[in-house]
Amino acid sequence: MAMLRKLAVLATAAAAARKYAQKNPEKVSRLADQAGTFLDRRTKGRYHQQIDGAVRKAKSASRPAGY
Repeated sequence: MAMLRKLAVLATAAAAARKYAQKNPEKVSRLADQAGTFLDRRTKGRYHQQIDGAVRKAKSASRPAGY
């Protein structure tokens, strides 16, 4: 039962993050780029493709539905 409760909390947090991202796409885009650059440097480019994919996914989630 504890695991189910943790999943419910995580789902609520994800919904709140998604809502924030849709209201503030410029901030999310900028922060995603910064985070991607930081991670790419820290991993010395070993995970560049995965990091780039995650950044693109974050940016696409922050766009309004019509784009």
